[in-house]
Amino acid sequence: MKKKEYSMDFGGKKLSVEISDLANQADGSVLVRYGETTVFATAVMSQNIREGIDFPPLSVDYEEKFYAAGQILGSRFLRREGKPSEEAILTSRAIDRTIRPLFNQKIRNEVQIVVLALAIDKKNDPDVPAIIAASLALGISDIPWGGPIGAVRICHADESYSVNPTRDEREGVSLSILACGRGGKINMIEAEGLQEKENIAVSAMKEAVAEIEKIQKFQEKIIKEIGKEKRLVEIKQDPEGMEELFGEKFLSQMRKIIFGGEMSNLNVLKKEWLTEVEEKIGEGNKLSAEDFFEEKINEIIHEEIINNERRPDGRKLDEVRSISAEVGILPVVHGSGVFYRGGTHVLSVVTLGGSKDAQLIEGMRVQTNRRFMHHYNFPPFSTGETGRMGGTGRREIGHGALAEKALSAVIPSQDEFPYTIRIVSESMASNGSTSQGSICASTLALMDTGVPIKNPVAGIAIGLMLKDDKNYKIVTDIQGPEDHHGDMDFKVSGTKEGITAIQMDVKVGGVTIEILEKALEQGKKAREEILEEMLKAIPGPRDELSPTAPRIARIKIDPSKIGTVVGPGGKMINGIIEKTGVDINIEQDGSVLILGKDKEAMETAQKIVEGLVHEFKEGEEVEGPISRMFDFGAMIQIGPNQEGMVHISELAPFRVNKVTDIINLGDKVKAKVINVDEKGRVNLSLKRMDPNYKPPENERRGGYGGRAAEGRDTGRGNFRRGR
Repeated sequence: MKKKEYSMDFGGKKLSVEISDLANQADGSVLVRYGETTVFATAVMSQNIREGIDFPPLSVDYEEKFYAAGQILGSRFLRREGKPSEEAILTSRAIDRTIRPLFNQKIRNEVQIVVLALAIDKKNDPDVPAIIAASLALGISDIPWGGPIGAVRICHADESYSVNPTRDEREGVSLSILACGRGGKINMIEAEGLQEKENIAVSAMKEAVAEIEKIQKFQEKIIKEIGKEKRLVEIKQDPEGMEELFGEKFLSQMRKIIFGGEMSNLNVLKKEWLTEVEEKIGEGNKLSAEDFFEEKINEIIHEEIINNERRPDGRKLDEVRSISAEVGILPVVHGSGVFYRGGTHVLSVVTLGGSKDAQLIEGMRVQTNRRFMHHYNFPPFSTGETGRMGGTGRREIGHGALAEKALSAVIPSQDEFPYTIRIVSESMASNGSTSQGSICASTLALMDTGVPIKNPVAGIAIGLMLKDDKNYKIVTDIQGPEDHHGDMDFKVSGTKEGITAIQMDVKVGGVTIEILEKALEQGKKAREEILEEMLKAIPGPRDELSPTAPRIARIKIDPSKIGTVVGPGGKMINGIIEKTGVDINIEQDGSVLILGKDKEAMETAQKIVEGLVHEFKEGEEVEGPISRMFDFGAMIQIGPNQEGMVHISELAPFRVNKVTDIINLGDKVKAKVINVDEKGRVNLSLKRMDPNYKPPENERRGGYGGRAAEGRDTGRGNFRRGR
């Protein structure tokens, strides 16, 4: 194998690059290693353009195989990996959103980036090296592209920032930002925070820019040394006369429709435009005419917003659309919320379950049980279209993960709230940022359910119209054409205290820290306005859980008593479940979770479990039926699997000749514990339940039979045989 190696220090660890002939059929390929995490990226562009499309045909695939972690997972009958994990899909999206803006958007040659995770050391995540590898594979190839681009993760904790901390080191950080960019600008952000302040996020971005610059220079050095000359690709130009034709007959109409007319009329105008182009300029120009039409919408919106602060719907630049919120709209379910922001309408539904309902995650980076889940759906009717239902695309997974990240910061811990929580958000109508709408609707649904969240969360999308770094306008709550034609989609969510999540992608090469700082300021103002309206529907979590939600009792037992509760072959615990209809889960630390849809059944099961492990103490009062009778006394059932002995001398404060003179089989009686012997056997007394009872001075407390009656202890041996 022929190869060249390069390396640099990156956040206190070695980042190494190998360029070899391993994948010599690809236009560019590179192996990147960070710690022991190793990824391999390839870049390939087709020789011919793809006809009949109006977008750059870029695809990004990040692939993980379990061999990378030294594991064999899957079903017994199928050991080949199936569909990619959510983490793999999110990494693919991060790479795509980082590199896509740096392509000429008129390229119609297919470009495919494939990144393979070859080794994952469980300390260093592969996403940062994967983005760097994709950038370098493109950079050294002959594919025309505007990179290279850098990537870094910055975390904040204890008043300090760290570069690319390991997974363990990220536990408990107040802010974690994955940022990508070049030239002192940022073009992609994924961040999550524990209600962190905006100024901390800005400082983290500044730290990221400094690290990104180092990575960029490192790549530029490699590209200069071994990079291929970029190939020339065909970029179709607009036919002559198109600009003049549009200006004469369509420009003023388009402006009127965008600012004050029905936006649906743009489709009518577009059809007229395509017909005019075919008649006046010639057939075969449909795609060019469609691109030209969209570019003119883009130009007009940019011009009016930047120069005149004029938005298509007449709102101020920092104005949020009308908000409405409602909770408890569905019967049977555990909690529901509906959130309207203009034409964006989202319904969210919460379902509570027990620990067995948690999702088992068996990934290469992490293996755990996920007790909080948010799932997002985007049916075609939400945009007034028809389409295929079923299946979950990258968009749904990405939006669902963003909302889950935004809400995780306020979800109570398992100790505080021992439920598994699943939220499903349905996009019912879409006109701008349903992902942020789902965060708001989910917050409402959580509070309607009675989940004690730490603070309500709201989200907002902030847009950008950019001419250059000095001429731009930041726009709050983008919708419709602003979303489609804007230069930035900056989604920020949080509470009144601070940020819980950020996601940003752009259509330009990158944006400055100054722009991002202003976007955070406008986002905070918008969040506060939205929260105010949300809290009119429900001011906070309900004091009690929804009556349709299951109830959970949590008790702690001595871990050595787990076997007692489970019983031989699970006989005892299965018997409790069968009798009460509850679900019981016992953890190794002795935590017992009892979940029941019926409160009475749950309480019954709880009493049984507590009775099984209860340790009786002298002086304790007990109650139960007479379970067995002897000449010398009787047994009282004082627990699910526990009896206590009352000697005939302890039945009454006077001489008793026959046990049946005082009690009979099945009688329910109260008794007091005299003592528990060294074998765990419990001695009881009925007569000591009298508050005025005083034991004789000569009374002695003996073994299992209490005080000997008239010097006789012949019954003890019989009792032992009975036991």
